[in-house]
Amino acid sequence: MYKPFDLSGKVALVTGGNGGIGLGMADALAQAGADVVVWGTNEAKNATAAKSLAAHGKRVSVRKVDVSSEQQVTLGMKAALAEMGRLDCVVANAGIGGGAPITEMTTELFRRVHAVNEDGVFWTFREAARHMVDRAKSGDATGSLVVVASTAGIEGAARNAAYGASKGAVMSMARALAVELARYGVRVNSIAPGWIATDMTKGAQDNPVFAEKVVPRIPARRWGEPEDFGGIAVYLASDASAYHTGETFVIDGGYTKF
Repeated sequence: MYKPFDLSGKVALVTGGNGGIGLGMADALAQAGADVVVWGTNEAKNATAAKSLAAHGKRVSVRKVDVSSEQQVTLGMKAALAEMGRLDCVVANAGIGGGAPITEMTTELFRRVHAVNEDGVFWTFREAARHMVDRAKSGDATGSLVVVASTAGIEGAARNAAYGASKGAVMSMARALAVELARYGVRVNSIAPGWIATDMTKGAQDNPVFAEKVVPRIPARRWGEPEDFGGIAVYLASDASAYHTGETFVIDGGYTKF
């Protein structure tokens, strides 16, 4: 058996981990042996996620955290460390949409999208990095930071200027941190999903024009599913990716290549 993928003894935190891609990743991490911390703003979804993740027999901690609040992120990280003792992998997955034509986009909407998708990642990574750097200075130089971005950050996405800008920003942030934190044994990578069937894309899933014009452009000829992100989550949390940092992993069924 190839041992590096075994996450036994590791602890992973997933923001926005109570549904969609986040839950798909958290579930795979727990199955691979990790204890899991999940942040989400919907209490009902948090409870459902906690129950399903606990079925894998690992420690599970769920907390209501709005990542657009610096205070909530700071307190949430302290609580996670107090309860779990350490964090080996932190996945900044929480995000929101915010589509609107640029001529109609309000400053409020633009800032709200960036507050969650960019500021939230910054605060989450800053607090996690503080823990991992301190641990490295004590002789335990390991850690993995992962941000879930979007293909909207690397291609033109009409009516998505705020969203695309926020996702492009966090991919650049990840590259900068990969260089900065490598000396502490901390890897930093980003993931760019394509069209994935989640609550965020419900409108597009139900749109017959989208089904006719866009889905056929996906070489895989289907929507992605949250479970499609389990493998990359386990890889990036595991020792198998010990020398892999500063990369953006595009998972889109080939959409950006066609």
